[in-house]
Amino acid sequence: MTEKNLKTLFEDTLKDIYFAEKAITKALPKMAKAAQSEELGDAFRTHLEQTQGHVQRLEQIFGLIGKKATAKTCDAIKGIIKEGDEIAKEYGRSKALDAGLLAAAQAVEHYEISRYGTLKTWATELGMPEASRLLDQTLGEEKTTDMLLTKLAKSSVNLAAEAL
Repeated sequence: MTEKNLKTLFEDTLKDIYFAEKAITKALPKMAKAAQSEELGDAFRTHLEQTQGHVQRLEQIFGLIGKKATAKTCDAIKGIIKEGDEIAKEYGRSKALDAGLLAAAQAVEHYEISRYGTLKTWATELGMPEASRLLDQTLGEEKTTDMLLTKLAKSSVNLAAEAL
């Protein structure tokens, strides 16, 4: 049995976020299609392209540590995506749909920010500067996406949801 230490925890968490990113690449096109606001749909499509890059970076990191890129089921992201699906179903074509979709997307972003921040710290502590750099690049993109979603929520999406 493999000894459980920071390196094995790093590898398990890497598998977790790999699963999450792959799941997100499947969810974003549905969210873009469901969005009523063209601007929100565009934000989801743009983030899909970024997410595909995140998957590639994770595959690079697996290569750096001499491991095959494999996913480990991430129940957290499955739950967040399920909530987004439920919002789309419950709110259908209501004015609040986009606000709900945006909130679900931000829940995903916050999960990813947490994971990438942790992984970056661990990579640094484990003496993996290239992995740390790649994780930091993705972390920055996730934070930027979160800020853009917040701006979109405040400037139009939430206002549209409030309209009677």
